[in-house]
Amino acid sequence: MKKYLSILYFLMLFHVISYSQITIKGRILDKNTNEELIGSNIIIKETNTGVSSDNNGFFSIKKPNNIFPIHLTVSYIGYEKKEIVISKQDWSNMNMKDLIIYLNPDNKLIKEINVVDSRLTLKQKESPLTIEALDIISIKETPSVNFYDGLGALKGVDISAASLGFKIINTRGFNSTSPVRSLQIIDGVDNQAPGMNFSLGNFLGSSELDIQKVEIIQGASSAYFGPNAFNGVIKMETKDPFIHTGIDIQTKFGNRNLYENSIRISEKFKNIHGIDVFAYKINLSYMQAYDWEANNLNPVDGTNNDINNPGGYDAVNIYGDEDTDGDLNNMTDFRSLYVVTPGLGKYHRTGYLESDIVDYNTDNLKFSTSLHYKINDDITAQYKLNYGTGTTVYQGDNRYSLKNIEFFQNIIEIKQLNKFFIKLYNSKEDAGDSYDAVFTAIRLQEHNQTTNEDWYAAYKNNWRNNFQWSDIGWSVNGPFFDPNTFSSVYEFNGIIVPSSEVFTGIAMSDSVLNANIETIISSHDFTRFQTDLATNRLIPGTEDFQNSLNDITSRISYLDGGTGFYDKSALTHIHGEYIFNIDEKNTKNYKDRHSVNITTGFNIRRYNPDSRGSIFMDTVDKIQNLEYGIYSGIDYKSNKNLKITATLRVDKNQNFEYNFSPASTIVYTPNENDVFRCSFSSAIRNPTLSDQYLYYNVGRAILIGNLSGHGQDYGENLVTIQSLINYFLPPLEERSTDSLKFFSVDPIKTEKVKSFELGYRTTIFNKIYIDANVYYSKYKDFIGYKIGAKFEKKYNDTTETTYGISLPSIQAYRMAANAENIVSTKGASLGVNYYLSKNFTFNGNYSWNKLNLEGTEDPIIPAYNTPEHKFNLGFSSREIHFTKKPILRNYGFNINYKWIEGYEYEGSPQFTGFIPSYGLVDCQISKKIPKYSSTIKIGSTNLLNNLHYEVYGGPYIGRMNYISVLFELK
Repeated sequence: MKKYLSILYFLMLFHVISYSQITIKGRILDKNTNEELIGSNIIIKETNTGVSSDNNGFFSIKKPNNIFPIHLTVSYIGYEKKEIVISKQDWSNMNMKDLIIYLNPDNKLIKEINVVDSRLTLKQKESPLTIEALDIISIKETPSVNFYDGLGALKGVDISAASLGFKIINTRGFNSTSPVRSLQIIDGVDNQAPGMNFSLGNFLGSSELDIQKVEIIQGASSAYFGPNAFNGVIKMETKDPFIHTGIDIQTKFGNRNLYENSIRISEKFKNIHGIDVFAYKINLSYMQAYDWEANNLNPVDGTNNDINNPGGYDAVNIYGDEDTDGDLNNMTDFRSLYVVTPGLGKYHRTGYLESDIVDYNTDNLKFSTSLHYKINDDITAQYKLNYGTGTTVYQGDNRYSLKNIEFFQNIIEIKQLNKFFIKLYNSKEDAGDSYDAVFTAIRLQEHNQTTNEDWYAAYKNNWRNNFQWSDIGWSVNGPFFDPNTFSSVYEFNGIIVPSSEVFTGIAMSDSVLNANIETIISSHDFTRFQTDLATNRLIPGTEDFQNSLNDITSRISYLDGGTGFYDKSALTHIHGEYIFNIDEKNTKNYKDRHSVNITTGFNIRRYNPDSRGSIFMDTVDKIQNLEYGIYSGIDYKSNKNLKITATLRVDKNQNFEYNFSPASTIVYTPNENDVFRCSFSSAIRNPTLSDQYLYYNVGRAILIGNLSGHGQDYGENLVTIQSLINYFLPPLEERSTDSLKFFSVDPIKTEKVKSFELGYRTTIFNKIYIDANVYYSKYKDFIGYKIGAKFEKKYNDTTETTYGISLPSIQAYRMAANAENIVSTKGASLGVNYYLSKNFTFNGNYSWNKLNLEGTEDPIIPAYNTPEHKFNLGFSSREIHFTKKPILRNYGFNINYKWIEGYEYEGSPQFTGFIPSYGLVDCQISKKIPKYSSTIKIGSTNLLNNLHYEVYGGPYIGRMNYISVLFELK
């Protein structure tokens, strides 16, 4: 009942609208040319709040009260700063609500201008957290193929590419291609895939033409963003159709058959009084390309055999060649098989290349439309529809082909900027024809009822028929009983060697084998061909192979022999927020006033997973998962250069206890140039649907959620894998339960983090902007997994030291679990922007991230997967005019060098290894053609074609050249 009362309370706040707010609208123009001045800064001195003008020079700024006079300061690079005083009498004139403000160019000012103020918003400068941003101009000027890739050049931001169509952003460590510890929102709406509980990058996101701004908030941010804003938030804002009207068209093409077309249409309508009342926008984009192929044929890091092993090895992107069957395929140890199978050594089953199984023809269609209605000057109601579909490759525990995946989202919202909002949205996904590529390879091997054990036995028998010691002029026999010494002996090419000295004979024999390595290699090649033929291996490219592949990937149940996914999960979310604005009115001098904002809000989310038992435990009973939270924060701002915030959030998931997330910040601005900040923040992460309900059989193990616990404490026989192997090594009569290591896994709990940050921002010589920060984060109950085997006893006689284990009952499990230790991380970053003039900018940033040693030995801790050192260096320019001739005017360029230090990437056993250091050069040159409202951009990412991979098991990524043409028709 308390829950619903709190919801009712916040819903009532929706009706409490403060009509004392004042909205000042206008346009900033050049007095001489009448051209719009994009990015002008407009600040209300009384509240020290500001906005920037848009692409058409328009602005809209709100003052939370109706106290007069109002002092507006307007500035733009290369122009004289202007101050406007609006009295109450002026305001009574309707014309004052739509100001046209002209600025005068100042040639002296152009030489001495504080260019920093024109490029950085007040919000960025005074933010208590580390925020990196791309504005509408930076998005157009990025040297990357698209704006999402361009985020990787920002300070403290890691971007990983599992494929051309699937790229993931992480901050502050524990990077993953399944970014459950970061939150991506578009216009305040979470665009995660409901069944996966994380966003698929921008694959199902917003069109580039509709992006107004992207901000990346680094660190724990649960206070206002809710659970899962754990290590950071990727916050995107799309263009307002009341401000950005017209038709935008962009076409882009490049190598790897890249082709992308986008269109944005927006229009607004006025009432009979000439006031904007209705607007709409439509976005449509389609991209296609041939993806980077994952063709890493190097041995998986940590495996025993290298590329020179005649019997093969476990290659990174060949699946089905893994060594998972103990010693069935290992003849390297000296025993009787060494005598009868010379040169066989250790051999691997013939696997399948990822390119045999996965469709690398990536395509992506995105459509969105929204309707906006102004209830009055301040309040807007809107409806938005988002749809995305496509095919790409995703990497998690395995490599997956996301084929014809679909994403639907419906959003309803009523809001008043900087005052309140209430939004309701529903997200649905459809996995389409998606499937597990690694598991598919294993299923293809088993298609003709040939198990690994059968294949290994056939290979060994064929080898014995194909290769003998005599083929290389050597002989090995034994062991024999020597009646003279009453001991066993061996014969090595006629030389009798006692068993106690057998390794001397082995060394001689191995040297002979090595001397005949070409003969052994050719024998292995023939034996492999013979064995694959005899076991009816499906050959890639044949009709039988394709039919079998289609059949396997179309089945959604493991029991049916399939590897496909059925996932039509959904989530429904409601979120409301209200801001109370309180101004001190005891003084007439606005410089001595202070303001207090109190923010209150709530959210409710319900997940409805639907996998028909192919992913979750929902074969019989449907699953619903409900979580909700409330929050409140106070923001105190003094015109004496001090800003203090404090927030508290309470969250509840139906399966877990209440969790509290407090946070507080202090920002001190002693002068116009310097900003000091200190923050404490905390966040929680509810276990994902997979952590709670997963039941996914991958053949060699079952991946399972953990709401009820596993193991000995929960009535199950759960032992470590190695102890089970050790149990079966001795003869039956010598086996003892003492060799079995039983353990338990407690039910999963909520993950928590606390983070401390110190930062400093400054402007030097009105030219250089510096932003530096250090942080320390402490994690508790980190969510990972443990691996073990469950079994049933043949009988329940606990008094015996030996007992039988039912072999058919043995099953390996990977269980979601929490870390036992506390883990901490620390880091620092430094960003420097040097604005030479309004046209040229140098920039650079450096990031350092470190996992502290304590707690890292806990096997449950998820991989850190973060380079310790990385940096970016960039040089850019805009609006370069060589002469007065149009052909030589309006040029721009951007070049960026990024360096990433090598680091260990830990994923699944197949995809765990070292990523070497790499450096990349991205560049672009552009030209605006004002006559046709168009911009042409020619660019290249990874200009020097430095082949590298960004996730272990992912593709080698090379150069991508592209050309784009943008038309902005008003």
